[in-house]
Amino acid sequence: MPSIEFIKQQKRAIIGRYGAGNDLRGLRQIATTLVPLALSWWLAVQAAAVSAWLACIAALPIALLTLRAFVLMHDCGHRSLFTSGRLNRAFGFLLGVVTGMPQYVWSQHHNYHHAHNGNWDRYRGPYGTLSVDEYARLGAGRQRFYRYKCSMATAPLAGFIYLVFNPRFTWLRGTAGLVAHVVRGKLAAPGRPLRELAATYPARFWKSAAEYWHMCANNLVLFAVWAVMCWACGPLLFFAIWVASVSIAGGAGIVLFTVQHNFEHSYASGNEGWDYDVAAIDGTSLLVLPSWLNWCTADIAYHHVHHLSAAIPNYRLAACHGEFAHLFGRVRRVTLGEIPAAIRCILWDVRARRIISMAEYVAR
Repeated sequence: MPSIEFIKQQKRAIIGRYGAGNDLRGLRQIATTLVPLALSWWLAVQAAAVSAWLACIAALPIALLTLRAFVLMHDCGHRSLFTSGRLNRAFGFLLGVVTGMPQYVWSQHHNYHHAHNGNWDRYRGPYGTLSVDEYARLGAGRQRFYRYKCSMATAPLAGFIYLVFNPRFTWLRGTAGLVAHVVRGKLAAPGRPLRELAATYPARFWKSAAEYWHMCANNLVLFAVWAVMCWACGPLLFFAIWVASVSIAGGAGIVLFTVQHNFEHSYASGNEGWDYDVAAIDGTSLLVLPSWLNWCTADIAYHHVHHLSAAIPNYRLAACHGEFAHLFGRVRRVTLGEIPAAIRCILWDVRARRIISMAEYVAR
């Protein structure tokens, strides 16, 4: 089996062969996502006139296409979907509106994850994975809450919080705090410029003015889309379908992301001794999914390749894995049926430098 050092030596060849986007392929992916998504919305509205159950069924393809749109948005954040920076920014913003997530802000956090993948001192994943010692210090009730929070049963709720609630709440709360800060500053020093006052606001939810204005633009455009859709099909029907489909998509995305890094004995280093490429190979899984689900998730299942280099666009991940499969024999394969077991690997064994399951913790 190839050593990590050998993989490091081959990494430049991998990126040189596959680390370039294609604008036409990127545009085709956008079209084959957004056109079916619009059609699915039309079918859902038509189905609702016949039966509420039919509308529920029609919401499922909307959720799957929203999940695909999120992965394409993710590629725009890595500037890999297109070779053109302008196209990546424009379609990243559009897909952020479609999925309900301010793309520019999200991509800054996601790029932090890539820079520190496998370093669990720096990044703990969407569920905030606890170390064994941190979990042991919790009371019985908080331990039970942690297990329930990280379970597949609560994934749609996590998706609701992640894609529906948080992006709106953090923007509104932060904006209210900013306005209050500026007003207090003006009352105290009427001659002080607004821009200067705003710059002194200790923002919790954004790190720069660019992030804040992107949050504003995303939410304002999204509110306009909501208004049009409510006018077109009625507010009750629209929000029922939108909230359900986006929550399901968000929950599925969180589960997929988690099991791409949390699986039995996956690499989990602290700051000391952490290695980026070891984390990509030993701390990132290959999800073995049916072809239709690979399409819905834009091949993000080849996550080990993606973490070797985020410059490789989603539409080249499978081919890259196929050509260099001899390098990836040690990458952990996780099948669709193994996902429920992998999602229970939610504890970081700091001393062993790996992720363990609740069952292994209890057995100790």
